[in-house]
Amino acid sequence: MAACQPTEGNISEEEVQSLESRNGIRLCPLNLFQKIQANESTEIYPINDPRTRTRLALIICNIKFDHLPDRKGAEVDQKQMKLLLEDLGYHVEVETNLNSQDITTCLKNFADRKEHMASDGMFVVLMSHGLQDRICGIHSESTQSDIFSINTIFSTFNNKNCPALRGKPKVVIIQACRGEKLGYMYLEDSATSVPAYPDSVSQPDLQLQSDAVQQVLVESDFICLYSTTPDHVSWRSPITGSLFISQLIDKIKKHAWNCSLEEVFRKVLQHFASNPCQMPSKDRTTLTKKFYLFPGH
Repeated sequence: MAACQPTEGNISEEEVQSLESRNGIRLCPLNLFQKIQANESTEIYPINDPRTRTRLALIICNIKFDHLPDRKGAEVDQKQMKLLLEDLGYHVEVETNLNSQDITTCLKNFADRKEHMASDGMFVVLMSHGLQDRICGIHSESTQSDIFSINTIFSTFNNKNCPALRGKPKVVIIQACRGEKLGYMYLEDSATSVPAYPDSVSQPDLQLQSDAVQQVLVESDFICLYSTTPDHVSWRSPITGSLFISQLIDKIKKHAWNCSLEEVFRKVLQHFASNPCQMPSKDRTTLTKKFYLFPGH
């Protein structure tokens, strides 16, 4: 079946558009929700009963810095992302202006939350100044001081260190620069023009073990969307917030009702391909199934 499911039955496209949450998320009609659940039961991550599940999301947003410029407009990103995740049924924790050690501690405490046992997935959103594979704490003044490694996110929530989320989708959203290069270039109107920036591991043998021992991957079921590609900047308006966060929220509101999250992310990339200023990128995506948000369910 296609990643974006068409409506069927007696509900029209106009009626679908009228099914919206208070904050404008298009809701999934009951008949489509039931159809996807029935037809793709083994291909999608299960959705827990809303009466008993405890979905958690964490937003860490650094706005004010000791030595770096303040991230004006980031408060808009923080507010809108919180509203979006709450509309999707997540209890959202928000932390602002943390140093790198506090970010690590905050993530560890969040991973240890017992509510994840009854959850069907989680979101972690980090927003700050950044480098290639790191983001800046509020005391950062160089590439070596008060720097948080993105790898820490994946090690904190992997199957070994966060067993409560094993086999459940873990969504990581990162709004930060990854370098100083511009994410676009100029081309000559020539058939021979060139871009301005011309820019196998064998699998080890696995020994079978007895049924008494469960063998699991260390890292799986992640999907990470970064605001830009490596080495490039990420743009933010001091009035309306980050271009990436704004588009991500817009595409989730419009398409999560009938699209898997990976397909929603593709639509975000498609937008920036048509509006070249930066290009978001999926990093370390290890989803084994389709993850539908099913707004309204």
